[in-house]
Amino acid sequence: MEKMRLDKYLTQTAGLSRSEAKQYLKKGRVCVDGQIIKKPETKIDAGQAAVTVDGRLCHYEKYTYLMLHKPQGVVSATEDDRERTVLDLIGEPVRGLFPVGRLDKDTEGLLLLTNDGALAHDLLSPKKHVDKCYFAILDGPVGKAEQEAFACGLDIGDEKRTLPAKLVPLPQETAEPGQPQKAESIVDAKRPAQAESVADSEGFGVLITVQEGRFHQIKRMAKAVGREVLYLKRLSMGSLRLDAALRPGEYRPLTEEEIESLKRSRKETAKEE
Repeated sequence: MEKMRLDKYLTQTAGLSRSEAKQYLKKGRVCVDGQIIKKPETKIDAGQAAVTVDGRLCHYEKYTYLMLHKPQGVVSATEDDRERTVLDLIGEPVRGLFPVGRLDKDTEGLLLLTNDGALAHDLLSPKKHVDKCYFAILDGPVGKAEQEAFACGLDIGDEKRTLPAKLVPLPQETAEPGQPQKAESIVDAKRPAQAESVADSEGFGVLITVQEGRFHQIKRMAKAVGREVLYLKRLSMGSLRLDAALRPGEYRPLTEEEIESLKRSRKETAKEE
């Protein structure tokens, strides 16, 4: 049983600030189990109490987990004075929601949004060795030499070299003139079985798996081996894979199975340490 102040409960479930919650309470607009409550300090059972604001039922969840297919042109931030943020795409009030890591403005793909700080820390920490898999289109082919360079870690201008990463070239199919090529799926239980369309007929599709999230990391790693990234999309983070049914800009709550899988992998990593 989790006891919580009523005003705090309203900030987490009704999208109100603490001062707004107190005003709603003072005006008698909040009911708990059918009774009007005006004292903000009233303690309620957050998991059991039926709380309504102007007759609308507030649904309480300790933590929220949303899978977003981040589109290009949107920044991975909670707020920005000039740019549209990923939170602007979320059409429901969730206090404390933030993106787990960041994708560059021109990068699309999987982005987890949550208010579970402990889980976010474990997914982002390089010490936890959580795989992040990306599909990328490069401006030229890569082979064994580039793969070995990625596997050894690269100097991308930071104090430390990158952790070992995995670079997998994807087979290219001959495209008709003016038509995009197609990157075939790689059958591997550890990475999504997902075919991607290469937007540029001159591009070369690859899968890149890293365990860090440095600034512009994928682009800087590609540049370190003489290549430029033309297109970038994150496919997975740990056990979480981008839902192919989500179009850019769409999101959905994680399933119980997805949440448990993420938490289970976190516990397994902690044991290994």
